[in-house]
Amino acid sequence: MKKFVIALGGSLLFQEKIDTAFLRKFYEFIIRQTKKNRKFIIIIGGGKITRDYQKSAQKICQVSDSDKDWIGIHATRLNAHLVRAVFKKQANPVIFEQRFKIKKFGKYDIIIGAGWKPGWSTDFVAAQIAVDFNIGKVIILGKPDYVYDSDPRENTGAKPIKKITWQDYLKIIPKKWSPGLHSPVDPVASKLAQKKDLKIALAYGRDLKNLENILEDKKFKGTVLSN
Repeated sequence: MKKFVIALGGSLLFQEKIDTAFLRKFYEFIIRQTKKNRKFIIIIGGGKITRDYQKSAQKICQVSDSDKDWIGIHATRLNAHLVRAVFKKQANPVIFEQRFKIKKFGKYDIIIGAGWKPGWSTDFVAAQIAVDFNIGKVIILGKPDYVYDSDPRENTGAKPIKKITWQDYLKIIPKKWSPGLHSPVDPVASKLAQKKDLKIALAYGRDLKNLENILEDKKFKGTVLSN
């Protein structure tokens, strides 16, 4: 029985509207994988809907980082309930939104999780769950296909990095967590992964064939982060 932790970026589910076509493909893919004796803990991010809500509040008054985080947390929980509803009988009916709320898979092949508390991103939640469930690797799926040596949105010459140590990675990202932070793996999760010797495979989330390669320990397009 192989077990995996996947952090699924909210941007994959929601851009200007819910991406039903992707959600269907992801659902069918995961169900096929469970038939191969694989189990999954899938942590759902907030994505664009989080930032839309945060920006709207900020236009009216000064919003604290804690409130911005709570907006993001509830966005992840809404997204998680959507995904859990799609998986129906295959997934635990309880959303994993508090540490130790779920301690084992039990009769379910799939567990769906969301944000926990302010200051902790869903990247961190995925990493902490991997530690608690003794799963040595986390798969982070989102928009970036690789970690780059600089921000590719600002630098067209940014170079992809296929493998990087946590020590080197922490030098090229922001030092602290802030609500809505854009970072392939955020600093809070990165520090935990470094401390607990976790490996993270980061890849573009819409390429499910590539995800299958990760699950099967084959060569894949993306970045491996480790000690």
